[in-house]
Amino acid sequence: MSPQSKKPGEKTATDQGYVLDPKRDRKRVIAAYRVVQAGILTTLLWKISYFSYANAIYNTIELNDSFFPDLLRSPLFLRLSFLGTAAATLLNLLATSNGLRKGCSVAALAGLSILCMHQGSYNDMTFVTAWWCAGWSCWFSFRIDRDPHQTLLNKSAFLSRAMISMIILGGAVGKWTSEYWTGEVLYDIYFVDRDFWIFNYLRDTYSSEELRVVATWHSRNVVIVETTFGLFFWLLGNRVGATVGILILSSIAIFSNFLLFSVLSCLIALSAVGYFAREKAK
Repeated sequence: MSPQSKKPGEKTATDQGYVLDPKRDRKRVIAAYRVVQAGILTTLLWKISYFSYANAIYNTIELNDSFFPDLLRSPLFLRLSFLGTAAATLLNLLATSNGLRKGCSVAALAGLSILCMHQGSYNDMTFVTAWWCAGWSCWFSFRIDRDPHQTLLNKSAFLSRAMISMIILGGAVGKWTSEYWTGEVLYDIYFVDRDFWIFNYLRDTYSSEELRVVATWHSRNVVIVETTFGLFFWLLGNRVGATVGILILSSIAIFSNFLLFSVLSCLIALSAVGYFAREKAK
């Protein structure tokens, strides 16, 4: 059945208020998909320097937690899973056939599943956010030739916002503690000696007592913004949601630590899917 065909009782994109432009809409679908693959690949590549360092330590200091089976403790299996996931994502980005997209999406999701369970990487948020984006990619690739293009783009934009809301809300819930509300945690992590442009500026500008006050209000702002974002982001429209998502997610790394782009790049790309959904015809 073609993407634009109609089953009895099923609404087409035209019935739902969209003007069909099959060639253009197909390009939008593929472009949205590739943006997410580029985000996942950026996330993995941003991780390489830290991953290489951590892998060297992992090889030097033997860890043997009996909770993990032998394969999920193997440094070689860890490296192969990371490289295999990156290769599958790159091929997915360049793929021109949907069959190849499906295969690459499944392979990337499998590789990231291993990275989320391996002793050497299970606690790394980079692979968690990338896993969700790979799950979205897998679902999307299997719907490309089944759903009307604009219907798919609207479904995928909503799904992307729902997934991002869930992830950010999960992070916010972890900050619902007295230590975060008083600013103690972020003060110790960032304000004391973190070599980053905004924290260097704050240390040069404020006294130690003033810095603690700044840290307290900064931490409260983080808790409130992340909680609000997580609760309500999924309710926004496609284009507004894409803009808000990109700005909020980018600001987390820009004002905290550029290394956080290894966690956020794929989510930023996922948020951008909203730009590809066309407005309904009036």
